[in-house]
Amino acid sequence: MISRREFMVGSVALLASSSASGRLTPRSEPTLVNDIHSQLNSTRVSEIWQPRSLEDVQRIVRTARKDGKVISVAGGRHAMGGQQFGTDTLLIDIRKVSRVLNLDRQNGIVEVEAGIEWPELIDGYLTLQDGDRQPWGIAQKQTGADRLTLAGTIAANAHGRGLKMKPFISDVESFVLVDATGTVRRCSRTENQELFRLVHGGYGLFGIVTAVQLRLKPRRKVERVVEIRTVEDLIAAFEKRIADGFQYGDFQFSIERDSEDFLDKGVFSCYRPVPMETAMPPTAKQLTDENWRQLLFLAHTDEKQAFERYAAYYLSTNGQVYWSDTHQLSIYPDNYHSEIDQKLHAAYPATEMITEIDVPRPMLRGFLDEVREDFRKNKVALIYGTVRLIERDDESFLPWAKQAYACTVFNLHTVHSPEGIQRSEDAFRRLIDMAGRRGDRAGRPRRRELLGSPDPLSWVSPVVVRFLGTAIVDTL
Repeated sequence: MISRREFMVGSVALLASSSASGRLTPRSEPTLVNDIHSQLNSTRVSEIWQPRSLEDVQRIVRTARKDGKVISVAGGRHAMGGQQFGTDTLLIDIRKVSRVLNLDRQNGIVEVEAGIEWPELIDGYLTLQDGDRQPWGIAQKQTGADRLTLAGTIAANAHGRGLKMKPFISDVESFVLVDATGTVRRCSRTENQELFRLVHGGYGLFGIVTAVQLRLKPRRKVERVVEIRTVEDLIAAFEKRIADGFQYGDFQFSIERDSEDFLDKGVFSCYRPVPMETAMPPTAKQLTDENWRQLLFLAHTDEKQAFERYAAYYLSTNGQVYWSDTHQLSIYPDNYHSEIDQKLHAAYPATEMITEIDVPRPMLRGFLDEVREDFRKNKVALIYGTVRLIERDDESFLPWAKQAYACTVFNLHTVHSPEGIQRSEDAFRRLIDMAGRRGDRAGRPRRRELLGSPDPLSWVSPVVVRFLGTAIVDTL
């Protein structure tokens, strides 16, 4: 078994490599990069490399290690915590390491390069299975955006809208990692087990994931069942859906702050398997990119109408049949907020900041009641929110799903002025504190400044301290 020194050296400031083969040509001038959603992580990197193979990654890592250069690694650039960028670092953009390598039809395992994004992954395995009577499909992916790499999904240990699913680690058979020395390590539950546990939810601290063996499940047809309900008995409603065999679902609540429905009334949509001979609709109802842009504009200007239109659309799709994998794909309108800023003649640009707060399921209603009071008192502008479920993660080293949680997503409007950013950061800290009083010590802060409170480590559990100690102990 390898020692920690062998695979951890340089893991926090991952020393890696900047020269390469002739076909590797970096963007060598200093460049500003940023995340896509919050756009609050503008960072100057010294150069950007786009490797196309495992060997390219190794070459870059080894050369930068020799030259004493520091690496940061990015994929789809949706992470908002700043972990994918470092000032004056050499940035590796992993998205061109993206081939579908193999499909094990007998066991339902697809092997892909980890820079692949979810739409190409799904297209790839469907193409390989064209004409198969019983095809395989993904079990889950992160919600809200598709243009994330598999490596990024692993780094966050993300989850989808599965009703009885654990975080993403449960779907990973193995992965290939290039460590800080440029050494290739295959990690699984039986090989390099500690790395396997550390890398899931490890924010990229332990190396560069270059390939993944992903567990699939039989591809099924599912029917969407939609109703409007309140938070009062929401957990019981989820439990009833699970008992009835539903596999996916979520609850998207009203964002109208001055209404009695705020954070209470919502669209409850779940998906149950139906026989494979069930006919698919010739033309499925779906929201287009333009529809989403209109809804997002309304969410900033007329919250009541935004929810009414959204609810009406979902109710119109009650009974519609989908595939279990492709129904998880969604549209993310690129640069939507710049359009909103222009229409509103905004004095400052703005975006949304997003976080997910996880609380024990019996405490969901009390939590949302407290959030409602806080958001009204502090005039917090909530643009979007949803409740999903997660099962306990009993595999990763740093599990965020420490028990079966109700997961609540909050997407807050954030004006890019000092006062606007501070308002959102304060709101997120209060959310974390509210969750902490209900047994979730950390919440899931997605912006580094959220740790800048008077007691910045108050949310950190002992396991987080051990995690960070594991990452840095041999770099000093």
